[in-house]
Amino acid sequence: MRQPYIKIAFILSVFIAILAAVASAGGLFLGNLYRDPPFFKLAFQGNDVVTLFVAVPILVTGMIFTKRGSERAHLVWAAMLGYMLYNYAFYVFGAAFNRFFHIYVALFTLSMYALIYVLSGVNAEGLRHRFDERTPVGWVGGYMMFIAGFLGIFELTKSLGSILKGEVPKDPVLVFALDLSLIVPAMGLGAVWLWRRRSWGYVLAAMMTLKGASYGLALLAMAAFVAGFSVSGPWDPLTPFYAFVAIGGIICSWLLLRNLRETAA
Repeated sequence: MRQPYIKIAFILSVFIAILAAVASAGGLFLGNLYRDPPFFKLAFQGNDVVTLFVAVPILVTGMIFTKRGSERAHLVWAAMLGYMLYNYAFYVFGAAFNRFFHIYVALFTLSMYALIYVLSGVNAEGLRHRFDERTPVGWVGGYMMFIAGFLGIFELTKSLGSILKGEVPKDPVLVFALDLSLIVPAMGLGAVWLWRRRSWGYVLAAMMTLKGASYGLALLAMAAFVAGFSVSGPWDPLTPFYAFVAIGGIICSWLLLRNLRETAA
């Protein structure tokens, strides 16, 4: 680990953890914060539950154990910064303007630069040699490629179908934009690199499986809030897919990280 990069990333991440806790707590407990339609307000609040009680604690834990010399924690830290970056893009670009707008902008910006510093501190080639040869790269890469393929086909079909029909998609366009530009390429490329046992394949795989675990839980929470607290109808039909993303991400990230041999601090 390159200490100058880690020191800067640590300082930025402290602010990220504090601001994310404030933003998510505000979304849950300030009833008039969100000015969005009821469906989106409930979705944001479901997301806030996971951010406050899952993502922030894991982020802080990753930071602390990275400072103690853990390479596993370094990858967890990077993954949670990726979660924050992706997550708060929805709040900056997708939520109706509210009192926390500048907090969302700060979280998005700080997460982007903190992630750059954290990844700059990763010795990817050194990590590759510390992964056990029995690491199940086939299964983990398969999980990632399935998500890349499913999201790519599903969202391209819906977005291109809307263009051909001359209609505006019913789903938020920001979902298509972020998934097709960030998630699908990262999942697909990470899977291929992991199958070939390239050094950055292990890094991307750890980040994307942990991201899948955490954001899969966020999607489940969103679906639960919308189904449980609104009159909009039954559960989201994609709920089984969200469960697969969450459970698969938990299993695959565990399979990866348990096969990483730590060096002496």
